[in-house]
Amino acid sequence: MTSTTSWGVASTILATAGVPEDMSYYRNFAGENERAALTVAMRIQAAWAANDADAFAEMFAENGSLLMRDSQLTSREEIRAYMALAFNGSHEGAHVKGWPIEVKFLTDDVAVVVTEGGILMPGDTDIAADNQIRATWVIVKQPDGQLKLASHQSSPIKG
Repeated sequence: MTSTTSWGVASTILATAGVPEDMSYYRNFAGENERAALTVAMRIQAAWAANDADAFAEMFAENGSLLMRDSQLTSREEIRAYMALAFNGSHEGAHVKGWPIEVKFLTDDVAVVVTEGGILMPGDTDIAADNQIRATWVIVKQPDGQLKLASHQSSPIKG
């Protein structure tokens, strides 16, 4: 299914968020709505690069959920607290890199995105095998037009 309503213009969404647009990130996803949906992942990557737990958490709906390793977080505030600890501890200076594999619109207001990538620890130039993941993103277009994560789940590729 393709969405029949506009999800916005990717370049505008990213400029408003202060995130540079990486045209190579879109790969072969050329549709306007596909690119708009993929801005969610680009903004999450920017939050990781800045180690900004607030920016990371704000990408989630108020009741959004995040499954990260063995932790299931079920609210924006739980996500914010978890990422603040990570960015000030085990993942200080880390960032993520990924790319889209699939973009599907389930309804006019819900998209599922699958990405592959992983966490780069400080000094890493390649994603270590233990840090490679595939992720599923459930993105919801809010009534005000904002794109928010209803759910994000990552699974290790290795093991």
